[in-house]
Amino acid sequence: MGAGHDHGTSEIRHERPLWWAFGLTSAFLVAEVVGGLLTNSLALLSDAAHMMTDVIALAISLFAVRLSRRPPDARRTYGYARMEAIGAMINGGLLFVVAGYILWEAVGRFRQPPEVASGGMLVIATIGLVVNLISMRLLKAGSGTSLNVRGAYLEVWSDMLGSVGVIMGALVIHFTGWTVVDPIIAVLIGLWVLPRTWTLLRQAGHVLMQGVPVGIDLEAIRGALRACPGVREIHDLHVWALGSQQPILTAHVVLQDGGVDAEQVRRTLTETLEGRFNVHHVTLQVELTPCAEECNRS
Repeated sequence: MGAGHDHGTSEIRHERPLWWAFGLTSAFLVAEVVGGLLTNSLALLSDAAHMMTDVIALAISLFAVRLSRRPPDARRTYGYARMEAIGAMINGGLLFVVAGYILWEAVGRFRQPPEVASGGMLVIATIGLVVNLISMRLLKAGSGTSLNVRGAYLEVWSDMLGSVGVIMGALVIHFTGWTVVDPIIAVLIGLWVLPRTWTLLRQAGHVLMQGVPVGIDLEAIRGALRACPGVREIHDLHVWALGSQQPILTAHVVLQDGGVDAEQVRRTLTETLEGRFNVHHVTLQVELTPCAEECNRS
């Protein structure tokens, strides 16, 4: 027995800002890589690597929006929502590789700091800051209602901080000639990326392992279901998520003796889950007696 649920119409509403942010960020990524190579700035290349993760994050968001429109089929009965977590795992792996390379390269530059064209570095980083601010403006509205867009918004927001760091480094090099500040900023950007990468991988892995979604209290749900009139016991209770915002619940419901209306109990349980816990994708197996021992686990 299931309840109705939304398949991501809010995601579709914010697709156009995602496309604009994706286009702007992608175009500047190319310019920043070229500028970093021409100016010999590791900080600029480090910021470009971070901006590459923004491009990937925006692409994942767009991919998730597109896939959310595709209905389930005979081979994928839950549709394609899990691609969000798979894409995040790929994104996280790339981030680790890029951050590791930046930190390795920075060690060599500490020993022998190269010449850095601070003027070009400053111009490119300033343009990058403007691009990030525009992208943040485009994504801000959707970030309040869509977890998918919120993730992209936070990616761009953190990259904006990286652009600020590169600008500060360019100014220091220009006025003091202290070129060692370039690898210092690169290391700081790399260290900023790594914890966020680990968090991203952990969250994606949690989804793929069908962990209880963040914000869901399993014992509170169990207690609320047990407290519903007509319910004797709840067992085999599972809550997981297809993506970042699609919690799914299944449970076995053992009814009390005495002619309890099973359909009314089911409706009451469904309304409780929707109203108190914001869980709309529900499958309940109603039983007059507990099922066999092998399924009686929670």
